[in-house]
Amino acid sequence: MQIDLKFGDVALRSFSATDKSRLVLLMNNKQVVKSLTDRIPHPYTEKDAENFISFCSSCCPITTFAIEYKGEMVGCIGLVVQEDVQRLSAEMGYWIGEPYWNRGIATTAVKLMVQYGFKRLGMVRIFSEVFDFNTPSQKVLEKAGFNFDCTMKKAAIKDGKICDLLLYSVVND
Repeated sequence: MQIDLKFGDVALRSFSATDKSRLVLLMNNKQVVKSLTDRIPHPYTEKDAENFISFCSSCCPITTFAIEYKGEMVGCIGLVVQEDVQRLSAEMGYWIGEPYWNRGIATTAVKLMVQYGFKRLGMVRIFSEVFDFNTPSQKVLEKAGFNFDCTMKKAAIKDGKICDLLLYSVVND
């Protein structure tokens, strides 16, 4: 099932096999990977990209999308729907390739994803956990209408350093 969401020059769309080389190019950047979870391998290989695209294509409903800017794949955004009593909540994660930073792309993509999560997936709450050192992502979430919930002290370890996670959320009233 092909799903496309668009606002201005930013679009969310399903991943395709043709995105493999772009994924490898954009993900092999330490500046991008430093703010992502350790599930993302570095260096990022063609096989990693193939596995990721295959995973995204197998999900039903689709919860992970390629972010396009002016028709070019520049990043990724996804929701992880929670389980059991939290099944109406989803965790959101995203990244943008470094050449496309500071253009408002992430903020627009986050707004589109929230709309999708609320309207198409029936979520009531969408949240995101951000490393304390990732100020740009904190600003993206705030511009997209997320509220700061709390600081989770010493909740993560990244690159051998223990750090805080900041929890942001938005609810569907």
